[in-house]
Amino acid sequence: MAEISLHKDVALGISIPSRNTRGRVVRLGPAIDAILSSHEYPPPVEHLLAEALVLTALFGSLLKEAEGQVTLQAQTENGIIDLLVCDYLNGELRGYVRHDPDRLAEAGPHPSLFSLFGKGYLAVTFDHSTIAERYQGIVPLEGESLALAAQSFFSQSEQIPSIVRLAAEKRDGHWYAGGLLFQHLPEGEEGRDRLHTRLDHPDWPHVATLAGSVKAEELTDAGLALDDLIWRLFHEEDEVRTFGAVPLSRGCRCDPDYVRSVIAKFPEDERTAMVGENGMITVDCEFCSSSFDIAPGEILNRA
Repeated sequence: MAEISLHKDVALGISIPSRNTRGRVVRLGPAIDAILSSHEYPPPVEHLLAEALVLTALFGSLLKEAEGQVTLQAQTENGIIDLLVCDYLNGELRGYVRHDPDRLAEAGPHPSLFSLFGKGYLAVTFDHSTIAERYQGIVPLEGESLALAAQSFFSQSEQIPSIVRLAAEKRDGHWYAGGLLFQHLPEGEEGRDRLHTRLDHPDWPHVATLAGSVKAEELTDAGLALDDLIWRLFHEEDEVRTFGAVPLSRGCRCDPDYVRSVIAKFPEDERTAMVGENGMITVDCEFCSSSFDIAPGEILNRA
């Protein structure tokens, strides 16, 4: 098996046993270019989606099963950005943003998170494939950054002390983005009742301070391997374990066969209503900006 590069398009797991802490660090490069190249978003939207994809990869890398899925959704009421959706499945990422171009232009080159979303919420859905179980947490979309909104998610929905840092930068026409997530676990092994988590545990401020010292340029520097970054932050600890490197890539599940299978699930009268003037059912994928023309006869044997 080829060795996984720890420089870009990868998520890496971390454990600091003596501090009862687990973590994840992610960096994206070509994968994020591939996702953003499917759209023509203005720079502020590109930057936001880049950070959201990193956050989704951080959430996704927490899953124990390979076929588990994470969906991150930020939705607003009358915001410049109406909807942001990102998705993680088996190391594959996709995402898109729906926004008002005119209002975005009026907001200036560096709009705040509140000016983009106004009143909104952040929803994170975990689909566990092995146990056929779905869990969703929803919190208000608050704070000065998407990272702080994610910390609020863990604090309110998961009741786990957490620190999240995200960064994204475009250099020489290419995007580089990275992030880290560290959490204080119940004393002992992962998986114990979360009621045993001490929010004021003396180890946690120490870990949060070290993790929070990471610089944005370190998160986005593709020349800095992720294990070297972790060494910079935690080299004074007794033991730091790295594990579970997961390669990341752009992925979309909108192939024609999949589209036909989805259409076939609709009642016949609804499928008939989908047919356009050209006699075809046209399906657009928001994630990759692809368009599919499906002949009604192609799905008869699937219904």
